[in-house]
Amino acid sequence: MTEKALVVGGGLGGLAAALACARVGIEVDLFERAPEFSEVGAGIQLGPNVTSVLHGWGLQEALSGVAAFPDRLQVRSANSGCELGVLTLGAVAQARYGFPYATIHRADLHTLLHRALQRQTGVRLYAGSAAAAFVQREHDVVLQLADGRAAQGDLLVGADGLWSAVREQLLHDGKPIVTGHLAYRALLPQSSLPERLRSQQVTAWLGPRLHVVQYPVRGGDWLNVVAIVQGRTVGDAEHWDHSANAAELKRHLAATCAPLQDLIHAIEKWRLWPLSIRAPMRGAHEQAQGRVALLGDAAHPMLPYLAQGAGMAIEDAAALGRVLARTGTISSVATPRDLPAMLSQYAQQRWQRNARVQARAIRNGEIFHATGPLRWGRDAAMKLLGERLLDLPWLYGTSQ
Repeated sequence: MTEKALVVGGGLGGLAAALACARVGIEVDLFERAPEFSEVGAGIQLGPNVTSVLHGWGLQEALSGVAAFPDRLQVRSANSGCELGVLTLGAVAQARYGFPYATIHRADLHTLLHRALQRQTGVRLYAGSAAAAFVQREHDVVLQLADGRAAQGDLLVGADGLWSAVREQLLHDGKPIVTGHLAYRALLPQSSLPERLRSQQVTAWLGPRLHVVQYPVRGGDWLNVVAIVQGRTVGDAEHWDHSANAAELKRHLAATCAPLQDLIHAIEKWRLWPLSIRAPMRGAHEQAQGRVALLGDAAHPMLPYLAQGAGMAIEDAAALGRVLARTGTISSVATPRDLPAMLSQYAQQRWQRNARVQARAIRNGEIFHATGPLRWGRDAAMKLLGERLLDLPWLYGTSQ
């Protein structure tokens, strides 16, 4: 009898989890609370550790059709504009790690995964289906939906993001921590910008209590810009996503250099998100228990200062697929497989790497937004050791 996975959440992590399961012969029922499968947000960066997974899933051509592949990552001072360090990407990163460094619009990656999943057999997608609760039993797990329906499966994957209902029931560890960091995000055609402001590289501008990152997406035709500043949120952070006050962002960046000012002033429309996180993972129990596994932001939400949030979700999905494929055959087995033990293997494989990435992202935020002596030391070290500091073999060289 074919096993069935119930996946909660139709974002990047949920689609990746469903695809990984379907690829190893497991039936999938995927439940998304929104009325349709779509993605919000702007761009994301995909290191070689992530593109290696997508290539392994046969998505190399599809990725090449929608992503950009920058040749370099440049770090600049937001105040003076001077270059602090450079990491060569492009062909150099491809040769070093075997896979490219890509930048992509979240919606384009979502569409790519959604289409790949629709080509799989044994997959059913349910939009407008919010999860309410689950019950683990000896031989299965039952998911109760908010509209009264129920679904039965052999395992449950909670990929329902930062405010995960699955996590809340599994771990009972409260709400995420509001950081006080605010992300202003913009996405616009490069053709709408003066030529001097267009770019085909990743640029990170570091300033006191702020930083700005820009990079190309959509084959280089569009530019993604994210400005993160420190400030206060008002209201419910869980549902706080709205058009931003451009004047307020300009006030935060008033002391920055002319080139950065020119870029910010050239962009009319911004959206604003408050950033929330959880402490780095403390054990495998935070990744899986029994027949329930957590994946992506539901397990390990992180600050965007290592550009690996989506990447760790995709790595999680790949690891889950490998574990489920590893032991025994999936159909026509004489006895049921020990899925709780397999999910325990998945958790043991993933939690320490995820915790390391979470912790490094927090530390990067302190370095990016540094003031005083720490800022001076950062700039001096970056000028001296640039590429050695920016390259991350422990991260890019494996997806575990």
